[in-house]
Amino acid sequence: MGFLLKSDIDEICTRLSREVVMAFAGKRVLITGARGFLGRYLTEVLLELNATVLNNPVEVIALDNMLTAGELGADLPRDRHYAFVKHDIIKPFYPERPVDFLMHAAGVASPYYYRKWPLETLEVATIGLKNVLELARSHGSRVLFFSSSEIYGDPDPACVPTHESYRGNVSSLGPRSCYDESKRLGETMVYVYQQSFGVKGMITRPFNIYGPGMQKADYRVLPNFAAKLLAGEPLHVYLPGTQTRTFCYVTDAIVGFLSALVQGVPGEPYNIGNPSPEVTMRELARLVASAAGVPDGCELVAAPESYPADEPQRRCPDISKAIDHLGYAPIVGIEDGLKRFVDWAREAYR
Repeated sequence: MGFLLKSDIDEICTRLSREVVMAFAGKRVLITGARGFLGRYLTEVLLELNATVLNNPVEVIALDNMLTAGELGADLPRDRHYAFVKHDIIKPFYPERPVDFLMHAAGVASPYYYRKWPLETLEVATIGLKNVLELARSHGSRVLFFSSSEIYGDPDPACVPTHESYRGNVSSLGPRSCYDESKRLGETMVYVYQQSFGVKGMITRPFNIYGPGMQKADYRVLPNFAAKLLAGEPLHVYLPGTQTRTFCYVTDAIVGFLSALVQGVPGEPYNIGNPSPEVTMRELARLVASAAGVPDGCELVAAPESYPADEPQRRCPDISKAIDHLGYAPIVGIEDGLKRFVDWAREAYR
């Protein structure tokens, strides 16, 4: 299991409904971006279901080009029901046997990296997704596209918490557009393939998922904060510090993703996240310091040149649709989740 918490994997497996678990029995699953943060959880959960529940095991085909996998992603599982293929999904992939489920988790999600690799960011969410959808079309697979809450852009305050029906306030030009707009186009592609060819494609919009397994050099807020605190350095909060987010612990998110894959309505998007608490970045710094058991100390600083401008000021999901369709219910509070993450980072970021 490498760099993930066994207790978290066990928690996910016990929280999945029997319908979701048994849907994977004897099936073949292909995961793109399989060595990324979410891809590793999806993989380990399926392998754990083989070990503990499924008499007829699920086979996992794991694809990744390893562009952002880092040290944590390089530690491959050793399991006879797991096959890793180093492959960039912007090129077609032809598995030897048909696959039943496809999860397109490949993507460049860190603002630092999608500013560094804007074309790769565009291509994986569009060309890569088209290759996945074509594969699903030929095999009759169910597909899960990992979109993003970033497709909402900077929502009007009247639309926070944000429902899936909100059309977004997103610029097609700017440092974030390669990520935001490629995810929006990706959702349209899923919809078109569902309408035109009957492809059973579901869409999830993750909201700030975090937990053990995030790379230290991911350059997102929680790995940044944890690394700074554990090194005894002050936390840098980018001005104005009043930006708000809600954060969803990874066990809650993975339950939501797998439920959407099995139980979701084709062509429909689902917000997957935790609607509370909505905290400012300044408040988040205090919560992370408390989880680490160190004094709260942060500095308000200007964002570095490498950080994309046009940051959304608020981000909070309305999850009523996921509750109604999937029975989705996040249960890990932010204090508990941050404590698990910081305790893990204390060893992993050493």
